[in-house]
Amino acid sequence: MAVPFWPLRREDRLFSGFTCLFSVFTSANKNGSFVALRVVFLCCLKCLQKLRMQNATVGRPLFGGALSATIPHSAKDISELREIPDNQEVFAHDHNDQSIIVELLELQSHVQNGDAARYHFEDVAGSNKASAPGTSEVRAVVALPKSDLSLEECSSAFLLTGTQCVAKFNEEAKNTVTIHLGLFRLPQFSTDVLVTFNDPLSISPGSSSAVGMGGEQQEDTEPWTLQDFQRLLQSLRLHDPGVFG
Repeated sequence: MAVPFWPLRREDRLFSGFTCLFSVFTSANKNGSFVALRVVFLCCLKCLQKLRMQNATVGRPLFGGALSATIPHSAKDISELREIPDNQEVFAHDHNDQSIIVELLELQSHVQNGDAARYHFEDVAGSNKASAPGTSEVRAVVALPKSDLSLEECSSAFLLTGTQCVAKFNEEAKNTVTIHLGLFRLPQFSTDVLVTFNDPLSISPGSSSAVGMGGEQQEDTEPWTLQDFQRLLQSLRLHDPGVFG
């Protein structure tokens, strides 16, 4: 799968800005002025370089540091608000209804290749009470090249995109949610690693999610994109196989 163009993140834009300012102060230093400011900018550049390298190689610890991945901006760790199963890491966007779930599941060895992704999608549909005809649809399933992934231990990986009609909490109103589902198969650990991105496509007027929607968005409230999710999938790493038991 071709890697799309990713917009610059905030630290990248800061890095570019400091680089431009440093160039200006360098050119203005003919008479020995602005030396102190040049030193300050140089230190800032080094710090930003270190930050970019950390974001690219370390990521956010998952399952006590056994795994890690680059989690999108404005992500709230739901375990800080309520109890989460030990086999899950759940993150919600701080300003909308988007969410990301990382799960360690038993390997479903009876289904292979893209059918395994479909199996897990249907299982999610059952949990969302979206199993009735017309309430869920698989739009595409593609294999993820291992050369694009950091999780070298997986035997194969897939990205499924579909939609489900989901009610929030115990409400009657149902919202149409785009579901991007990343599946990593690790048969040597009898594990399927499932990463699900729930991205509301349309909100019912009767849903509580409709309250407070709209208005001008600031940079840190921008919704997550498919590119953000792809970056997460590509950055997922295993550090401690003991997490699989």
